[in-house]
Amino acid sequence: MLAVDSLSVDLGGRRVVDDVSFQVAHGEWVALIGPNGAGKSTLLRALGGLVRYEGSIAVEGEEVRSLRRREVARRLALVPQAPLLPPDMHVREYVLLGRTPYVGTFGIESGGDLSAVAHALARLDLVGLADRPLRTLSGGEQQRAVLARAFAQQAPLLLLDEPTTSLDIGRQQQVLELVSELRDEITVVSAMHELTLATQYGDRLLLLAGGRLVADGPPAEVADQALLAHHYGADVRVLAEDGVPIAVVPVRRR
Repeated sequence: MLAVDSLSVDLGGRRVVDDVSFQVAHGEWVALIGPNGAGKSTLLRALGGLVRYEGSIAVEGEEVRSLRRREVARRLALVPQAPLLPPDMHVREYVLLGRTPYVGTFGIESGGDLSAVAHALARLDLVGLADRPLRTLSGGEQQRAVLARAFAQQAPLLLLDEPTTSLDIGRQQQVLELVSELRDEITVVSAMHELTLATQYGDRLLLLAGGRLVADGPPAEVADQALLAHHYGADVRVLAEDGVPIAVVPVRRR
């Protein structure tokens, strides 16, 4: 699905992502982890073709930089940390924006576009909220609307940048379970701040530090106490069941 080779990104005269290479298989959920400033968000923006980069990014064999924006949007959907939510736009209209890459020259939605929106609303349990303004929704409902817009885009690759930011524990679980339920139709690459959630939902973890990829593997390998302590500069304990990590918790220094 995704092949990244020797990817580097410079911003403001500083190398933010440095010679990163990895691959993502169809149907896989890869979680990007690492301390603040590690380059996670910049890496996702590069995957979406939103920043200039060196190296290669190929989605289903197509180099991203060689594609027009409309073609990129048909292959991947990027959900940023703070998506723009026009307060008076109704949910259905907002989700319909996900069909922009497919709408023709005259801006008229087809029956297929409307069907994709209806499917996204149903899949994200938003049918009853479809005619409500975005400003009237709770934080969790707004997150579902953002995911529905991305899902309506019908791109096979979903990029999520900190999808649970500012959500309470219940809404965090709700959003991630919704993404997990979509896995029969999409591949996921997500930047995740919460290590416990990353270990529970990611099939693989990619640990970034200083813009470089320092570890790549299943949670049981990457969620290592010594490795995390070294790169995060924190004392942590990894709790596991049957050898599978289920939580990463800070340990108070005495």
